Amino acid sequence: MELPIFQLDAFASAPFRGNPAVIVPLDTWLPDATMQAIAEENNLAETAFYVRNPEGYKIRWFTPTQEVDLCGHATLAAAAVVLANGGAEVIFDSRSGKLRVTRDGDRYTLDFPRLPPQAALEPPGLVAALGAVPSAFLRSNYCFCVFQNEAHIRALTPNMGALSQVDCFGVIATAPGDECDFVSRMFAPAAGINEDPVTGSAHSALIPYWSERLGKKSMLARQISKRGGELWCEDRGSRVGIGGQVIRYMEGRISV
Repeated sequence: MELPIFQLDAFASAPFRGNPAVIVPLDTWLPDATMQAIAEENNLAETAFYVRNPEGYKIRWFTPTQEVDLCGHATLAAAAVVLANGGAEVIFDSRSGKLRVTRDGDRYTLDFPRLPPQAALEPPGLVAALGAVPSAFLRSNYCFCVFQNEAHIRALTPNMGALSQVDCFGVIATAPGDECDFVSRMFAPAAGINEDPVTGSAHSALIPYWSERLGKKSMLARQISKRGGELWCEDRGSRVGIGGQVIRYMEGRISV
């Protein structure tokens, strides 16, 4: 069987920036083991598969090691594939409910769940694995570590082996930005991703936190990984808007 495949850079202002994702459009679902094997073969943070349904498309996301409940950058990339020939909106049905993506020029915007972080106790081993002490710790869909400034975020060098043993699917480190509203990095070695280049789903927690702290509804964020990425953020009350550009890198076919 041959299938179309696309690789795109999401939340990217130029090639080789942002977060690469692989998109595989399907007519019908493949066996879960086959989709997981494709994601492992691709060896990127996320591979997304979608199938048309009456309201739009059903979407699923796989890291190299597991299926996940929510992924921002691969949803943004999937929307760019679906809307490549026209249209301004697509709705994906997912494990996290219906996700609307709109296009305005070269910017795509995710309408995502709002998942504000709550105060919590740090899980054992987190500070030692990070090699730094956050000024505040919270928890939402990720462990959420707040630092004083951007320099602290850039200086982080976690012990990935130790971090993979901590009770967190992923760890967000965030601080006020020097030239934007806030910056972040995200580490998820337990999910097969040591450092994710740009994490759309993390902004479901980052946006409500920084919106309340800064007193702003619209913000510019940067994820300051090696590749880096820009996100236009909006606190919409019960939802958040996460916008970015998408650069198409490659398309072809695979045999499975």
